[in-house]
Amino acid sequence: MENEKKISGNILDVQILKRLFVFARPYMKQFYLVTFLTIALALLTPLRPKLIQMTIDDHVAYNDYQGLVKWVIILIVLLVVQAIVQYYHTFMSNWLGQYIIKDIRIKLFKHIQALRLKFFDNTPIGRLVTRNVSDIETLSEVFSTGVAGIIADILQLVVILSFMFYESWQLSLVSLSLLPILLFATYIFKEKVKVSFNEVRTAVSNLNAFVQEHITGMNIVQIFNAERREHEKFKEINREHRRANIRAVFYYATYFPVAEIIQAAGIGLVIWYGAGGVIREELTLGVLIAFIMYIQMFFRPIRMIADRFNTLQMGIVASNRILDLMDSDEHIPDNGDFAPEQIQGAVKFDKVWFAYNEEDWVLKDINFQVQKGQALALVGATGAGKSSVINLLTRSYEINKGSISIDDRDVKEYELSNLRKHVSVVLQDVFLFSDTIYNNITLRNPDISKEKVVEAADMVGAKTFIEKLPGGFDYNVMERGSTLSVGQRQLISFVRAMVYDPKIIVLDEATSSVDTETEELIQDAIQKLMKGRTSIVIAHRLSTIQNADKILVLDKGEIVEEGTHDSLLDLEGYYAQLHQMQYKEVATS
Repeated sequence: MENEKKISGNILDVQILKRLFVFARPYMKQFYLVTFLTIALALLTPLRPKLIQMTIDDHVAYNDYQGLVKWVIILIVLLVVQAIVQYYHTFMSNWLGQYIIKDIRIKLFKHIQALRLKFFDNTPIGRLVTRNVSDIETLSEVFSTGVAGIIADILQLVVILSFMFYESWQLSLVSLSLLPILLFATYIFKEKVKVSFNEVRTAVSNLNAFVQEHITGMNIVQIFNAERREHEKFKEINREHRRANIRAVFYYATYFPVAEIIQAAGIGLVIWYGAGGVIREELTLGVLIAFIMYIQMFFRPIRMIADRFNTLQMGIVASNRILDLMDSDEHIPDNGDFAPEQIQGAVKFDKVWFAYNEEDWVLKDINFQVQKGQALALVGATGAGKSSVINLLTRSYEINKGSISIDDRDVKEYELSNLRKHVSVVLQDVFLFSDTIYNNITLRNPDISKEKVVEAADMVGAKTFIEKLPGGFDYNVMERGSTLSVGQRQLISFVRAMVYDPKIIVLDEATSSVDTETEELIQDAIQKLMKGRTSIVIAHRLSTIQNADKILVLDKGEIVEEGTHDSLLDLEGYYAQLHQMQYKEVATS
């Protein structure tokens, strides 16, 4: 499994920050409130040492009990106000972060939905899950604690320094003499954590991708006895995930004790120098005590700034990944404005060439026409290009050359949603969501009534087995319809196609995965579904397409034969050979 591209996560990347804060525009009132609370906290916190100094020097030193009580009450009020401001600051900053990432996640998911299938062919699903879940969670810290926290800490440092130099510039210089060492340690910490976080995010993404793929494909893993091999691969990926996290933990575990030692040494210097000043009556005891508190307050924001810078850096790395995904142009252009309520259903492929990869042609110069209400069948070996025809008709992929039209209008002229509204596809590999049968049929379309669903199910022959299930149409089929048989899932896909009442119906190996009894059950329903509609049928069982108006035989992406069932048999070519082979298989089975 390839590692993802390394991202530096430069916190001064103004372009990324600008793009991120576009998402904050709907919440500017809350943003300004958080900013105000941030400034208020920066001003309130350093007031406490100053008030304690005044209490000691002006009242305790003179045994002024009434004055002491008065200033203690003022201190208590200050603490209560600070606690209230701190509460609202914490709540509102996190509220802002959560609302913004909600909007980003919705926009990202909408963008992912618009991506063409080629993008998903080349991108592990687990990686997309990481982008939409954990990367966006990391991004929330930028808005909740990152930016606001850094601003608050810097303001607090400025206010504390102002108080310190106002009281005693000499003691201030002594107390800050160890600051360069702390700044150097902070810089090293920041750089190391930046690298380790990038490694952690890559490891998380690889882990998610591996787990998602192998849980989805567990059937293959077990059938081919690959559990031990895949387990070893998982252990390797998990070890790298552990190593990346331990490296990050190591830097945190090293930095904060070092910062504590530097802070303690700074306090020691203040006490050593300040005590001498008190003895010589150059300083008051209140100033010395205030300075000890200032040093504690001063070093804490510096440590927090280092941590917040890393939080912000993590957010920048995550946002870089998210914005890269949002900037992906692997989407289907939806520039058409033709949106008819009804279509006739005539389909035409004119000199169509298509390749999933450049020049590796899957379809070569494909030409055919299907008139309104006609049935076209596509026949050929696996890999001949049959399913690609369907993908191009619904614009799941875009052609390289040529044109595809419906009712003499290029499919690119149709609004994409309108185009797909008129085409229903029944695939060989039926996908069902972990939801009720009803929701799997309607796909939550409110325009489809329960009566229409029941009627379609009855026509297909699915109503009987559905009503026997617990809850009937409200039965939850679980992920990928695992609680239903292959035939039952196929019947539900037929009902889904019917309720959307398309003018063009596509059956892609629609009966190849069902037993003979179930196939007979749905053949009549297929005929009803195809009646009055343009139909394109892909089938390996030639018995299901003998009545098609036209049959195209594909081989290596080219049309090698076309005609009706009888005329193709008379040619005694590829189709006739295929028919003879299947006839022998049936006779000997």
